[in-house]
Amino acid sequence: MANSTITNKIAFIGGGQMAEALIGGLLAGQLCSAESIWATDLVAARCHHLKGQFGIRVGSANREAIAWADVVVLAVKPQTLPAVLSELGPALAKALVISIVAGVTIKTIAAQMGGTMRVVRAMPNTPALIREGMTALTLGSAISEEDGRLARTVFEAVGRVVLVEERLMDAVTGLSGSGPAYVFLAIEALADGGVQMGLPRQTAELLAAQTVLGSARLVLESGVHPAQLKDRVASPGGTTIAGLYQLEQGSFRATLMAAVEAATIRSKELGD
Repeated sequence: MANSTITNKIAFIGGGQMAEALIGGLLAGQLCSAESIWATDLVAARCHHLKGQFGIRVGSANREAIAWADVVVLAVKPQTLPAVLSELGPALAKALVISIVAGVTIKTIAAQMGGTMRVVRAMPNTPALIREGMTALTLGSAISEEDGRLARTVFEAVGRVVLVEERLMDAVTGLSGSGPAYVFLAIEALADGGVQMGLPRQTAELLAAQTVLGSARLVLESGVHPAQLKDRVASPGGTTIAGLYQLEQGSFRATLMAAVEAATIRSKELGD
């Protein structure tokens, strides 16, 4: 995790779930003060929620927030971004702009800012809500070393960060951006299997969720390839290999790969 303090003023345009996660991470990590954050949202109830939870500045005036800020985080839906950029475009040129809008390229955003490439494109995921997120960053050509460090600090407040080439961002969206939904589905299915075999629902859900959590941490912390870890569990003629055989019969791996592919293609379509 990052531990450097952010002295810049940050405006979050769009007060959605991910903006809330980032604001919470920054404040919990004492990386910046509530006075240095301004969040905008057209929904008054959402503004009141953010104000009450974090004590930050809120409102619906995007232009005013951008004029005040050093860093602008675009946290709106892809379908909303064109209208936001049309309204704010040139006013963004003085700020470091960080976009968490799925599928939208740095070039598209920069074109509305008068061509400046001081843009960072980010793809975080929902575990950022509990500061266990995974974020991929792509840096625009005008991003300085200091800008890059600042962007990393923002997202390291809610999890891990990797740098990727922009051409790979749609694949990131298909894997880690959409991936939590695939994992939630797997946890639900594992728990349903336990219930089918007689376990109480609450017990089955705990067993499934903790098994997924522990397995993921073992991959990250051991550095051992997942296939090797799988083989260590699957003893000859045992219970695990019988289960794995059924997963192979159901094309489990191919289905997950196809899900990543489908989400990647959809991310590209949103960008177009």
